[in-house]
Amino acid sequence: MQFGVCVASHIGDVGYVVRAEALGYSQAWLADSQMIWSDCYATLALAAHQTDRIRLGTGVAVSGTRPAPVTAAAIATINALAPGRTFLGVGAGNTALRIMGQPPQRIAAFERTLAELRPLLRGEEALHGDPARPIRHLMPDRGFVNFEDPIPLYVSGFGPRSLALAGRHGDGAVLPMPPHPKGMGLLAGFVAAGAGAAGRTLERGRFPMTALTTISVLEPGEAADSPRVRAECGAFAMATLHYAYDQWRQLGHAPPPVLADVWDDYCQMLDRVPAERLHQRIHAGHNCWVLPEEERFVTRELIEASCLVGTADVLAGRLQALEQAGLDQVMILPAFEPRYAVLERVANELFPLCAGES
Repeated sequence: MQFGVCVASHIGDVGYVVRAEALGYSQAWLADSQMIWSDCYATLALAAHQTDRIRLGTGVAVSGTRPAPVTAAAIATINALAPGRTFLGVGAGNTALRIMGQPPQRIAAFERTLAELRPLLRGEEALHGDPARPIRHLMPDRGFVNFEDPIPLYVSGFGPRSLALAGRHGDGAVLPMPPHPKGMGLLAGFVAAGAGAAGRTLERGRFPMTALTTISVLEPGEAADSPRVRAECGAFAMATLHYAYDQWRQLGHAPPPVLADVWDDYCQMLDRVPAERLHQRIHAGHNCWVLPEEERFVTRELIEASCLVGTADVLAGRLQALEQAGLDQVMILPAFEPRYAVLERVANELFPLCAGES
């Protein structure tokens, strides 16, 4: 099992990626959400200059905010700074678009973007625009960009159709954190189905599967909702509630049972927000901190359903079982204030117990 770190891109805190490298994290996935964090490519450029080994990329780039040629040129520029250790994670934009009041990119448009990206990431020609015209980078050989070292394309998906696109177009997949090995098998099946429909066969070890979560390593006897765990995991847990609310209000999806005790209260709180500002209010503090008025929604049940919480031995057992079911890496996204402490604790207490290199 490998461990990566998902980073709320911060132009003034590249030292966080530097520390992750020193601790042995394999990849730094810098998040792309233009209305809440720093620009991910500017932050990646600084990280490339200050690191030597850790693999660097987007976690994930949002297809609906930049056309494929812009994304390809941006990550190929990073590849010129960090040759051979650059990757592109890409998704349809659940937060980055919704925070601007827009829905995520539709599946058909997302697939067109992926189909353009694959050849562009190799410096080859792709069709772009309406009407479609052939395009390629015209000056790749003077150091502007780097296509000589491969740039793997990791496709993010939450459901059967988007994960099938990962199997069809990707070099790897980014998944929601599976709750158990059976769930991992189900997600891997969606990816494999997309690959099979495209005539591809995915080999274990050559098509990495990465899940996003956060981790709190408990002391013996410590509760899963202790003040420390709430500080470390609360923001990630609340992002789960943000996502469920967006799915309910935009698509009519019922909230998961774990939210039953807080759902009505949460909806009533947001009912007081002016409709033209609701898209901003939903994601306030997103994956960084919990607003004081939202603390009451961070229940133990929500923490345990959305985050990995347990003693080091328990967590290692869960991760090893998921690895056997097909998961290759977890990337952790701790809350902003305790992020360094979480980075250290996971590396010191969990890495040694997990099979394979971290």
